[in-house]
Amino acid sequence: MAAGEPVSLEKESPFFVSAHGTYEEPWSLAFVPGTPVVAMTMQRGSMAAYDTRTGRTITISGAPKVDYGGQGGLGDIAFLPSEASDTISSRTIYLSWAEAGDGDTRGAVVGRGQLVCQEADACAIQGLQVIWRQAPKVTGRGHYSHKIAFSPDEQYMYVASGDRQKKEPAQDLSNTLGTVVRLNLDGTPAAANPFADRGSPTDQIWSYGHRNILGLAFDPQGNLWDLEHGPAGGDELNLVTRAANYGWPVRSNGDNYNGTKIPNHTPDDGFTKPVAFWTPVIAPGDMIFYTGSMFADWQGDALIANLKEKNIVRVELDGTSAKETARYAFPNRLRDIAQGPDGAIWVIEDGDRARLLRVEPRR
Repeated sequence: MAAGEPVSLEKESPFFVSAHGTYEEPWSLAFVPGTPVVAMTMQRGSMAAYDTRTGRTITISGAPKVDYGGQGGLGDIAFLPSEASDTISSRTIYLSWAEAGDGDTRGAVVGRGQLVCQEADACAIQGLQVIWRQAPKVTGRGHYSHKIAFSPDEQYMYVASGDRQKKEPAQDLSNTLGTVVRLNLDGTPAAANPFADRGSPTDQIWSYGHRNILGLAFDPQGNLWDLEHGPAGGDELNLVTRAANYGWPVRSNGDNYNGTKIPNHTPDDGFTKPVAFWTPVIAPGDMIFYTGSMFADWQGDALIANLKEKNIVRVELDGTSAKETARYAFPNRLRDIAQGPDGAIWVIEDGDRARLLRVEPRR
């Protein structure tokens, strides 16, 4: 495939889309701050980067050993915006992945290291160390979540910790399944977390009652949001706040896959309600809050890349309320989304031979 090859979309699409190479089972995208280079994780445990200005592919070695299978493998990738530079010679990199435990168990972890690029087309991760582990490790290969978001002041790292398809632990504060944890940048529990006096790992928890979070991001006003897979119905966009309980598995706007009912959220149920939800589900891959000028009318909007619906959903925010305003169809499932330094939108498709796509206004 030639870099920049046009991608056919529906005639009414507002986009011009071009393809920039293919990748095997990609999971996450992140631009290296200050550069046109987008780094990618592949679920099986490899990494690569692409220079969106020159079309150059960059190898990245030193990825961790992962427990691959189901939803498990190499997960999120994140960089510190404060380390922005016009070169990628060296900077801090954060990764999440599924790690094997004793017996038939596994769990999500977050590691921190240095991305060192001493050659034009080759980088390596050095000194990678695990700084946080989901607790406990359990059986199964689903609902790791393991998305990473830094607070705007970079004092804290928030990590989404899925319920691992075990349901009830999401209401049990003695573990970190079904939670969002708030940590220092070295992975230790942050001071003044809501349950800090209860010991480890409860002292990590910021919010709980979550299911499977595949989007975690701060909006331009500094509010933290999550994007959460529901069961059969009830995908959620949540405003994530201190000590809030989002109700899973006691309440949901969806039902169990076997058809049994879950009570819907009600005003008096005592749980924090989703700001927006989707039934039928959209099966989100990830989201960004758009801040660029290329789509000037969308500044501050959430853009959600979706798996089941094969589209980008645009959600307008008004403070802490949200409303879906548009859906833009794509040919294939979309796994992740990122904003380039020039304001273009980049998405990566899901699965084998998934294309990296640049999205810009129709020419």
